[in-house]
Amino acid sequence: MDGTGKAAPAAGRLGGSELALTDHDLEKLAGLRRAKVVATSLLGVNVSVMVIAKVLEHHHPAFGFVAAFAEAATIGGIADWYAVVALFKHPLGLPIPHTAIVSKNQSRIADSLGQFVETNFLAPAPVAAKLREVDFAKIISDWLSDPEKSRNLARFALKLVPQAVAGLDQSRMKDFVTQRVMDQIRQLKIAPVAAQMLSAFTSDGRHQKLLDEIIGAIEKILADEATVAGIREKIRRELPSLFNLFKADAYLLNKVMKSTSSFLDEVREDPDHALRREFDRFVATFIDQLRDSPEMAARAEKLKADLLARAELRDLAQQVWRSITTFLTDDIASPQSQIESQLVSLFVDIGRKLATDPVMAAEINEGFVTVLAGFVEQQKSGASTFIADQVKSWDLNQLIRLIEINIGRDLQYIRLNGTLIGGLAGLTLHTIEVLIRSA
Repeated sequence: MDGTGKAAPAAGRLGGSELALTDHDLEKLAGLRRAKVVATSLLGVNVSVMVIAKVLEHHHPAFGFVAAFAEAATIGGIADWYAVVALFKHPLGLPIPHTAIVSKNQSRIADSLGQFVETNFLAPAPVAAKLREVDFAKIISDWLSDPEKSRNLARFALKLVPQAVAGLDQSRMKDFVTQRVMDQIRQLKIAPVAAQMLSAFTSDGRHQKLLDEIIGAIEKILADEATVAGIREKIRRELPSLFNLFKADAYLLNKVMKSTSSFLDEVREDPDHALRREFDRFVATFIDQLRDSPEMAARAEKLKADLLARAELRDLAQQVWRSITTFLTDDIASPQSQIESQLVSLFVDIGRKLATDPVMAAEINEGFVTVLAGFVEQQKSGASTFIADQVKSWDLNQLIRLIEINIGRDLQYIRLNGTLIGGLAGLTLHTIEVLIRSA
């Protein structure tokens, strides 16, 4: 700000990083040069006019007014030039007190700027208000509703799966999770849970369908030729030899088979059959025993412990894990991945439903506001410190040049305004003086 009109270099260093001027910066730099030339030229014109008017003042009173205007304009221009230069450096290189204000107070200005940003820009109320202007739900909805973007998201998510699976295989996480699951099962009381499940199963008579299935299985067994031959052989061995001579075994077998088949048909066709009622009582009694009997509970716990102690169960868990991971890996690697297709459909469906659900959209937006505002509140002191540290680390000479490029033209207009206002003030005072003297 020395008024010499020297341009800032096209590139400098600010905080250790290269500062290249854009085309817009170059335009502002050209405007700054013109403003400096105009302000300095105007100052020179005022000095020249002042000298000429002073010399000619005794020839005509009008030159007195011109001289007063030019003299005051010169003083105003010089004073504003001094004020502008004193902000950033020592005028004419002289160490005048209270000059080079920015240079001497860089650290204090940095701390004040950081605190100002933290207090005024990162306060909870304005941050929350600004965040509420953003419709996060609509952004998410529009993004997910685009099938191509949802496909990219699904592919990104699925790319992480093989790495996660490989990481689990190489770590003890799989064994840790398996052990935790086993521990939870050991703590679980099987009998009450089984009683509750059976109660739910029998509440709408579904256990009677189980009885129908049992009846059907018995009929299939009795229709099997090998089974029939075995029953006949049992009858033959139990009958005296004399009865076998008259083929009594065939007669008895036929009677038994017909009676059994007829009985099973009666049970199947009669929903209120005595056997069905007996089956109801049996199931109800069994459920009560599971729920209340200590002996039944102990037997269930022993059965659970024996089952968990078997090595086959752990091997089965390993086989299930390998099957799942193999399926995931193969499907993800396939060009026609079913998982990817399902994920894309899921994301698109979520996006479209979100667009038509104002309640959910409002909850999502408020959730984003709460989370982001809380994050800003927790980190704003760090932001303040970061801003202050950055300003303190800047190369001050380059910073001044950058400020000059951006606001230097306006500062030069202050010089122009100072010249004009000073001249008018001087003219006004001279006019008052003339009027007083002529009164």
